[in-house]
Amino acid sequence: MAEQFDEMLDAIAFVGDTLAPFFLEDPKTGGAQASFSAFASLDADAAAREWPFAETASSAPALREMVEGLAEGVTDDLVWEYRALFVGPGHLAAPPWGSVYTDRECVVFGETTLALRAWMREHGVARATDDKTPEDHIGLMLALMSHLCRTQPKSLDDYLCGHLLTWAPHYLEELAVAARHPFYRGLAELTRSTLLGIQDFRGLSVKLPRFYK
Repeated sequence: MAEQFDEMLDAIAFVGDTLAPFFLEDPKTGGAQASFSAFASLDADAAAREWPFAETASSAPALREMVEGLAEGVTDDLVWEYRALFVGPGHLAAPPWGSVYTDRECVVFGETTLALRAWMREHGVARATDDKTPEDHIGLMLALMSHLCRTQPKSLDDYLCGHLLTWAPHYLEELAVAARHPFYRGLAELTRSTLLGIQDFRGLSVKLPRFYK
């Protein structure tokens, strides 16, 4: 049983480690060039059969879109799409922060952010970024999921139920609709199906908030 639990933690950590950089890093100027190159060379169907938690029927089309989106490498279209979806300037069609969806005013640093910040403080988890970056950014939260697998596995389910799974699947649906580039559309779909697969695998009951966006 302990070995199976460790294998599950390794698989969840792999998911976070693999996907988080794509939400956090500019394809051209960020630190994830190796990740983009690795995905560009994938055999999508073979990768889907090995991808954890998501059904192959969901992961295969998503991975194909991601590989297709990288067929010509890191193009200007890919870079502009990243900046349009995650950075700005201007209106973000699907902002990557949880409080935008769960706060009545649809603002960053809302109740979702403050609740996560308090949870991190209670569990001795240090901030990974400066004070100007909300903790409830999807990329940071995927990275935190991996961190908990390695350092505080007993806290993982509480984190998933109380913070990540409450809003991330909803946001990822919005992102899949907003994304025009196949890479980011596939990323949204793969991340969503994987997180829901983790929820199902762990048998987690998640109370969804009211969504204002």
